[in-house]
Parts: sequence; structure tokens; C-alpha cells
Amino acid sequence: MTVSTPTTLFTDPAPADRLERAAGALAAHGFTAEILDDAAGARHRVQELIPQDASVFTVASETLRLSGIDDDINTSGRYRAAVKPRALTMDRATEADDIRRLIAVPDVVVGSVAALTETGSLVVASASGSQLPAYAGGAGRTIWIVGAQKVVPDLPMALRRLEEHALPLESARAQEAYGQPSAVNQLLVLNAQPRIGQGFVLLLREAIGF
Repeated sequence: MTVSTPTTLFTDPAPADRLERAAGALAAHGFTAEILDDAAGARHRVQELIPQDASVFTVASETLRLSGIDDDINTSGRYRAAVKPRALTMDRATEADDIRRLIAVPDVVVGSVAALTETGSLVVASASGSQLPAYAGGAGRTIWIVGAQKVVPDLPMALRRLEEHALPLESARAQEAYGQPSAVNQLLVLNAQPRIGQGFVLLLREAIGF
């Protein structure tokens, strides 16, 4: 017998008890986890967490775009050391190494994840790998904004969410933006944060992003 997969499996916000379990597990693993009502709350909290003179890099993320956080950092003029606007003015052929260093070791990196497990693991997939060095410890501070629909019970379900839900949506976005689909060329699973105060997870009660 074929069992159909509910269409809301990876899109419905997780209930409060699951968010609390995920936040508790993250805290036990060294992350600073905060549960916020919505994207507006995350937008305000991000501003509090980023010093104005910090170099800050925003990864490509629907969560950041939809919340307004990407514009806050890259176009508002509030952060003079925003990495992305600077990198876009640099020559990719002659200044490739300088761009790589800017992205790999910013003071702050802001982004999202493909999935968050209730056991406290963050799952990140990348086609280019550009955001992974900063996420894995290169940045002085990392801030992830995570919609409630991204919370799953365990790592196998996180990988399933990535392959069946997030990747097709990101591929469609990449095809329109860059003329080619996305791919899971590199995968990062963050199970713990060795340095206390380095990794912040802003977990929302609402769904946002892929």
C-alpha cells in the first residue's frame, strides 16, 4: 500500500511544546536559543545583537528577505561594514581571495537553516559552500533565524525536509535568479556550540522562509 505524505508535513509551524524542546536542547548544547513571536521580533532582536561597527555578512536566505533583515543590514546604511554590498563592488577575477576572506571571517554572520531538530541540531545545505566557513566558526558571532515550520523530530527527518521540501523551492529560486538550479553540494550539521555566546538561534513561533 502506498502511503501519501501530508502536504503540510514541512510547512505547518511546530506547536509550542516542540519549540520549547528544541530551544532547550540547543541551550544544552551551548547555543543561545530565544523563542520569539514573529519575524518583526527577530528583526528587532538582530539589531540588538549586531554592533553598528561590526562587519556583518548575510547569507542568501528567503527568511532574511521576507523578514526585512536583509535590507536592514545591506541597504539601510546602518551598518557601514556590511560585507555583501562591499563584495558586490569587488572584481571577482582579481579580488576573489579578498572576497573569500570577507565572507569567511566576518564579525557577525546572519542567516537561517534548512531544518532544526528537537534534539538541538542545525542542518545547513549549500550549493557553493560560501556561507559554511562563517557558520562553522569563522564568524565571531552567528545568528540564525528559524521559522517554526523548520522544526523536525530528528536528523533523518531534517534531511528528508531538506531534500523533499527546501531544495525544490531553492532550486526554483536559483533558476530564476541565476539561470541554474541549486544542489546540496555541501552539508553542515551543527550539533553543539563550543564557544558560549557565539551562536544565537532566534526561533519563531510563525512559519517563514523555505
